Amino acid sequence: MEIGRLVRTQTQPGWAPTTRGGGRRRPLALALGRLSSRRPVRCRCLAAMQTSPPPPSVRTVSIPFSDLKERDRDLSGKIEEGLGPNGLGIISIADVPGFPVLRKTLLRLAPKVANLPEDVKKELEDPDSRFNFGWSHGKEKLESGKLDTFKGSFYANPILDAPTTDDVLVRRYPSYCRTNIWPASHLPELEIAFKALGKLMLEVGLMLAHHCDRYVMQQGVGPYDGESLEQTIASSRCHKGRLLYYYPRQFSKQEEGGSVSSWCGWHTDHGSLTGLTCALFTKNSMEIPCPDSAAGLYIRTRDDKVVKVTFEENELAYQVGETTEILSRGRLCATPHCVKAPSSENASNVDRSTFAMFMQPDWDEKLKFPSEIPYHQELIPPNGTLTFGEYSERLVNKYYQGKT
Repeated sequence: MEIGRLVRTQTQPGWAPTTRGGGRRRPLALALGRLSSRRPVRCRCLAAMQTSPPPPSVRTVSIPFSDLKERDRDLSGKIEEGLGPNGLGIISIADVPGFPVLRKTLLRLAPKVANLPEDVKKELEDPDSRFNFGWSHGKEKLESGKLDTFKGSFYANPILDAPTTDDVLVRRYPSYCRTNIWPASHLPELEIAFKALGKLMLEVGLMLAHHCDRYVMQQGVGPYDGESLEQTIASSRCHKGRLLYYYPRQFSKQEEGGSVSSWCGWHTDHGSLTGLTCALFTKNSMEIPCPDSAAGLYIRTRDDKVVKVTFEENELAYQVGETTEILSRGRLCATPHCVKAPSSENASNVDRSTFAMFMQPDWDEKLKFPSEIPYHQELIPPNGTLTFGEYSERLVNKYYQGKT
């Protein structure tokens, strides 16, 4: 699930390094402490912005996989440049073994899912999970408040088909605890490809989280009462993969050419880390290069500018979600982003497929939101404490039809 929000300047207390092995689960305590950084978090607003001339294109900071997998290697410079207070909140990993094949295998299935018979897709829907399992189309609201009909999604937990057998939890947190729904009879290869890519993206994400923990510790931030980012992700049962299919649209030269959010509205992910693949474009069932150099992922920078962000086709990108920004007290910064549809003369009847892997805390991890941090304050109870499951379900309520 993706959401949007406004972030203001805040103070930045402690962080704890990851610990190897097991141990008793502890809450993600987010109480404010003394100011420990000479560099404040920059403000950024998600209000719509008209840009002329077109926004510039910026390449992500890239880390070779061979460096990332070395736990003792100092990657703090790269982490700060890509994910720190002055970064874009996104970083890419190059040369991940097996990733290019797994990416194409899954993305080529996205149009097949979207083009399944309507009665089959209806069977794949799960309204009780707020459409966070199985097929979803035209249910989500973003940015303008209108229903999003430009893209369809297939959701599943690629790690656990049934995260829990506790019926109380299933009823309490249906967006995370219900079971996966696979089109076993009509598209059996989807489950295999979805799980293979999702598990790889989680493994690489855990490596990145380890280096994020090392970076935050190096900033002189003392220990805090809670788990590190790596341990938070590793112990979670509610990761979620989202296979996205952007439907072909008809464009004239003038139509929607100025909107950078024409395919997906501005929002900020609310989890810990989001893994992203480079998009795959097809036209009349044939794979093609992107028909419009202006189309793609856009990010709002720390000084409230909009830039187009690019990374290589065979690189795996990771964005920071707002839970990590809270957990790190602004040392790692979440990414307001949107997607622009192609609008060139050759863009008609072009579709786009991609995959996102949402890595997030477990549903019972406790988040404490002090009043000084204005994250969706209308959703936070007087004592400022919610589990991640409670918090995210309240956010989901804001963006889906029939839920208030």
